[in-house]
Amino acid sequence: MADTVDGDTSRQRPHALLVMSARTYADLFDDTRVARLRSLVTLGEPARVDVVDRRVLSQLGQVEYLITGWGAPRLGSEVLRAAPRLRGILHTGGSVKNLVTDDVWDRGIVVTSAAEANAIPVAEFTLAMILLEAKRVPEYISGFASTRDVAGGWRDGIASSVTFGGVVGLVGFSRVGRRVAALLAPFGFDVLVADPYASPEAVRAAGAHLVELDALMRRSDIVSIHAPELPSTRRLVNAHRIASMRPNAVLINTARGSLIDTGAVLERCRQGLLRAVLDVTDPEPLPADSPLFGAPGVVLTPHIAGAMHAETLRLTDSTLDGLEALVRGVAPSNLVDRSMLGLSA
Repeated sequence: MADTVDGDTSRQRPHALLVMSARTYADLFDDTRVARLRSLVTLGEPARVDVVDRRVLSQLGQVEYLITGWGAPRLGSEVLRAAPRLRGILHTGGSVKNLVTDDVWDRGIVVTSAAEANAIPVAEFTLAMILLEAKRVPEYISGFASTRDVAGGWRDGIASSVTFGGVVGLVGFSRVGRRVAALLAPFGFDVLVADPYASPEAVRAAGAHLVELDALMRRSDIVSIHAPELPSTRRLVNAHRIASMRPNAVLINTARGSLIDTGAVLERCRQGLLRAVLDVTDPEPLPADSPLFGAPGVVLTPHIAGAMHAETLRLTDSTLDGLEALVRGVAPSNLVDRSMLGLSA
């Protein structure tokens, strides 16, 4: 029977709709994952939409699950009125703050996200940057390219590496922060964590030490930011804290650009006292005339720490795992807890 789950004629497959751009869909769903999706739910025609317009609203009456992606529109009261059978919203991205409204929570609709899956590539990217910067690799590359002095002049003026015995400070013991701490374990760093909500026991279990943020900024050779973007965290790493950092320290930001005082970072980099690896900026994208482009000591990457290319399939698998659990009447492991939204990204 075409509309049953795994051939079980006692259970009809629920109706679902994908709300995401064509590009997002192409990144997330290969043939194998499309087949798995269709084994769990019934997709209408069209199976995917970019926006929820009047035409789509008229077709939501039978939909029980919305599968959303980056750039999906905010799902408010108009959508919910048109979808009386809606039971779950499964987001293939990380944060759902710009996606779901109070109406969703008030209706008791289940929300899942792939935030945990997306934390994996961010943590791996962060580890790679920490190891490269600890060995001063980008500085050596730049010096060698500019002097081409095989006699060793390109080494002049570069600070000693901190690859063994150096101090790495993690601002935020979030999904990513916890993973970074675990990945750092084999490399001989002293790891500090600053997070007012972190459990001291959990931090100790990760082989790290819980300290106040100001102490972390003063003591760390490399500071990596993993805090959520909240009103209370705007400019969390402010000018005073940046000025307190050790000479030749490194600041890595894969969280959100608003968490740091960019002007203060830029000035300290220009003074030759700091290096900054910025995967996120404020604003984003940067205007073409931003002084960050070409600034000494600044490495810019275009928001690539999160899932890209084949990595995005991990997000799909997480979403489909949650969908399968819901279809079978089991609580998904990737549920979004409404009460935690004020503390998470």
